[in-house]
Amino acid sequence: MPMSHRTPLQRELILNEETMRTLILQMAREVTLTLDESQLETLALMGILRRGKPLADRLADALHGLLGKRPPVGALSTTLYRDDVRMRLGEPSDKAATYFDFDVTDRTILLVDDVLAAGRTIRAAMDEVMDYGRPRCIQLACLVDRGGRELPIQPDYRGWIVHAQPHQWVAVRLKELDGEDAVYVETYAPHEGIT
Repeated sequence: MPMSHRTPLQRELILNEETMRTLILQMAREVTLTLDESQLETLALMGILRRGKPLADRLADALHGLLGKRPPVGALSTTLYRDDVRMRLGEPSDKAATYFDFDVTDRTILLVDDVLAAGRTIRAAMDEVMDYGRPRCIQLACLVDRGGRELPIQPDYRGWIVHAQPHQWVAVRLKELDGEDAVYVETYAPHEGIT
């Protein structure tokens, strides 16, 4: 059963709206300082659905404020590329939720997600991007890094680090989807580890 259908034993607020806004602006500044002029010129953001897309839009808006130009933003649905999800769900019929209107070839692609954990979603996102072309480079921005990596994937830009246990869930809530901006660490019984 997904964590969203269970009642946590404890719920701790770790990021509020103001802190989230500050972290997104901080990540945007890091992007402008890390990438060279030609990389910034070809930069495109791809938000991993669901919560990565609104975060990508916010990051693009922050970059617009710093650069005077808003990079294009697309959305990736990684379901077809997730080996662990496919094993549970069978083969999905299509990838209709993936959408972007730019060529990825020779672009600097910045993947954006809400929480980085095992790294499987990011691996799947990279596989999907590569199916559409050959980017100049792919980087990763995540709002929260909760640890627990199963693959050697690290963020280039991250807002916050949380050392969560296997029976804890990092719940990112966004106004666009949930009516509030907040990040919580929810604690469940140890036998209800993250699935």
